[in-house]
Amino acid sequence: MNRITFLTGFYGSGKTEIALNLAIQKQMDVVVDLDIINPYFRSREQTELLEKHGIRLLSNQMKDGKHADMPYIGGEVFMPFMDTSLHAIYDLGGNDLGAKLLQQFGDYSVNEPIDLYFVINPYRLETSSVNQIKKLRDQIESISEQTITGLINNSNLLKETTAETILEGNAFLEEVSKALAIPIIYTTLEHRLLSLSNQVAGEVIPFTRYFETTWN
Repeated sequence: MNRITFLTGFYGSGKTEIALNLAIQKQMDVVVDLDIINPYFRSREQTELLEKHGIRLLSNQMKDGKHADMPYIGGEVFMPFMDTSLHAIYDLGGNDLGAKLLQQFGDYSVNEPIDLYFVINPYRLETSSVNQIKKLRDQIESISEQTITGLINNSNLLKETTAETILEGNAFLEEVSKALAIPIIYTTLEHRLLSLSNQVAGEVIPFTRYFETTWN
């Protein structure tokens, strides 16, 4: 992982949960919430959680901004590029529209390599085939003007996730990785399924759900 990492992917693929898990487990300094697309399950809603782990949340400078649905991002989101002592993870909004904000960081990324990781849950209808994922990859790279450097396998069916769910998802992501020529960097596993760690590709991220829902 480079000093600065961006997460992209389909709406609801788990980017925000993964951003939180990675930030806490990798002891990042900053999480930057760039999601101005989806008003639900945003990193900024977990400011207190991150602060408990010594992680700063950047998004906007509006009072009570974590509840605001305005498409506004403050200038402080550029701070990790200015201060090279900081390690940061950027949580983008979904699809190509969410990735469009990456254009603003183009001049900075010329001077320092960044990671752009594509989060995939193959059990979402819209990312259930290699061709669908290729199309979304092309859209994201075109509009963001950045190249995806790695995949994150987030295969799950929420509370219905089983060992079979994980192993089938891993086989599919390996097919995707080969077709796109992009490596699998991480695979998320709930703590109850960590016994599968040696059967999946990439580094395993023990996964905690920080957003509880009543419909899953």
